Amino acid sequence: MQSGIQSSRARVEAGLGRRRRREIIFRVFGLAATMVGVFFLVAFFSTLIAKGSSAFVQTFLQLEVEYSEEALAPGGELDLEFADFDGIARAALRKKFSEVTTRNDRRELNRLISVGAGYQIRDAVISNPNLLGTTGMLEVPASANVDMLLKGNIDRDVPESQRPLSDQQIEWIDQLIADGSLVSKFNKALFVNGDSREPELAGIRGALMGSFYMLLITIALAFPIGAAAAIYLEEFAPKNRWADLIEVNINNLAAVPSIVFGLLGLAVFINWIGIPRSAPLVGGLVLSLLTLPVIIIAARAAIKAVPPSIREAAFGLGASKMQVVFHHVLPLAMPGMLTGAIIGMSRALGESAPLLMIGMVAFIVDVPASITDPATALPVQIYLWADSPERAFAERTSAAIIVLLGFLLLMNLAAVILRKKVERRW
Repeated sequence: MQSGIQSSRARVEAGLGRRRRREIIFRVFGLAATMVGVFFLVAFFSTLIAKGSSAFVQTFLQLEVEYSEEALAPGGELDLEFADFDGIARAALRKKFSEVTTRNDRRELNRLISVGAGYQIRDAVISNPNLLGTTGMLEVPASANVDMLLKGNIDRDVPESQRPLSDQQIEWIDQLIADGSLVSKFNKALFVNGDSREPELAGIRGALMGSFYMLLITIALAFPIGAAAAIYLEEFAPKNRWADLIEVNINNLAAVPSIVFGLLGLAVFINWIGIPRSAPLVGGLVLSLLTLPVIIIAARAAIKAVPPSIREAAFGLGASKMQVVFHHVLPLAMPGMLTGAIIGMSRALGESAPLLMIGMVAFIVDVPASITDPATALPVQIYLWADSPERAFAERTSAAIIVLLGFLLLMNLAAVILRKKVERRW
């Protein structure tokens, strides 16, 4: 008898030892998986910040500009169509290098200054016509190659044939650095300009406004329709085969690839209804279809989470079905519904595949002023810049990704704050 008890105890202790070892192994694997995930996350963000942070700083060239009346107003009256603003910028740069006389050298020297210098001089003259006939200092953007050299993205030690700047150009740049004519400042153009073929002039404002208009349309359509559908399906719809079929299709739509919604938008909104291609209006409609299943599923889950005792107490006090739903259930489910809506908006903000199908991949310079103007979106802008061969667009791609991630973090933070504000406890 005693030996039987001892053998049973030994088997139990052996089993406990195996369970402890398995638990330790599971914890080790869980910790290792967590550490691997954290490592790749840190590596991703550190690489992204290292490549994109330099895009928030731009190199400018300080020039003594002579606002010549003969060049700017040959007929005695300022005419933007005939004024040679680029020539004035190039003349100001050549004044710093009087030894440059040949045509080839002048052409090489002119490549150190951005084509945006002429536009900046034009804006200065338009805002202050009294500059005509005067001379003043002006900071104009340097070319992208100059900016890349100062940021260390162009190796001056490689052979001349393997870099975009010649030895003579690098020598001129060193002279400009020595006399303090090249300065680095915050790249305001990244946030106030639209897209451009010149990297030093390219900005994300057009893409930001396009994304803003699309999200505005998406939230205005998807949230009311999704919330209403969730309330009906959860509270009023009869539980039969048709309701089950609708529920299955909603779940399937949430898993459909996003490019399918782009094809649907192309066929229905553009080819059939005739909405202008590349407009935020059609983009917002497509993203509304994309986020609608997500909002419905999240809203139904929030409604289900309301305790049945709330409904029973309201019915016990004589409330009607409508009063129970809109006065008691809906206020308690609203935090979860809003969270689902913001998560859907976050997904819509990061989508690019459906927007490619409706033409929002076009090169758009102007900033859209309404929902019917041609526009692009921030994810599509990142795609376009990433596909560009210019080296200066690589850092702007990373900078645009940083901005996009910043907006996603802000939206998630807004979801948390909004949930805390309107949350009710029972």
